[in-house]
Amino acid sequence: MLDDRDYMRQPSYRTAFTVTQKLMIVLTVVFALQCINGVYLKTPAESYLALTTTGMRSGFLWQLFTFQFLHGGLLHLLMNLLGLWFLGSWVERVLGTKRYLFFFALCGLGGGLLQGALMLIFPGHYGSLLYGASAGTSGMLALFAVLEAESEIRWNFVIPLRAKHLLWLEIGISLFFTMVPADQGVAHAAHLGGIIAGITFARLGWHRDFVPLPWENWFARKPGKPSQAHVVAGLGLRSASKEEETPSDDFISKEVDPILDKISAHGIHSLTDRERKILEQARTVMAKRS
Repeated sequence: MLDDRDYMRQPSYRTAFTVTQKLMIVLTVVFALQCINGVYLKTPAESYLALTTTGMRSGFLWQLFTFQFLHGGLLHLLMNLLGLWFLGSWVERVLGTKRYLFFFALCGLGGGLLQGALMLIFPGHYGSLLYGASAGTSGMLALFAVLEAESEIRWNFVIPLRAKHLLWLEIGISLFFTMVPADQGVAHAAHLGGIIAGITFARLGWHRDFVPLPWENWFARKPGKPSQAHVVAGLGLRSASKEEETPSDDFISKEVDPILDKISAHGIHSLTDRERKILEQARTVMAKRS
């Protein structure tokens, strides 16, 4: 039976906190430490962790990652926590833990690179300091809008909009204020960079976990029978949008088993689009009836 295979079975346990919730806790704790440092300790930690023009000129590449965990005030923090709360859980379910963390970091990197480049070239217009998780949450909105374009989102918690329309609105606002930096209190270029990263992530198919991330091919095994772990990693397929009838044992033996044997012999990357869809459908139905 299909669900007798360990790597086709959904995990039955749940952790105490989701990655999104843990990320929200981390952001809150870091902000509390920022406040303590600003009032009592007065160390130059923020100048090393925020993305700054001085740091970029000095080669502080870690700032492209660490700036995402700092915030400029309580309202700034709360807005990003709300973004994570409403979008992060959905993105985490779609991507899984590892891809979710990579996606968040990638969107932050995209926002940091775009805003940072403008800070270096036009310091008088774009300032010399950047922090906040807004690029990551903007990327989450982009991914949601690409994958669930017709879903409804309430803009500012009031105005109902289709996800695709809200995305275009956010792109328009971010692009305008990136080209006309009249509001220097908001890093619109960072938002735009996060959105671009989120859309690119979806267009490349990286939200599907049978599509390898760039570095996964660097360590790909040579043709031959892959390890069980490699097969497991390649089979974390996402649920289909339409209800399907329960596949019969005959369907499994004729359609699914040969696909699994092909993976064992040649690897997940040898599958055709049709074979991937069959496998995704079978896993989805198995998960629903378990």
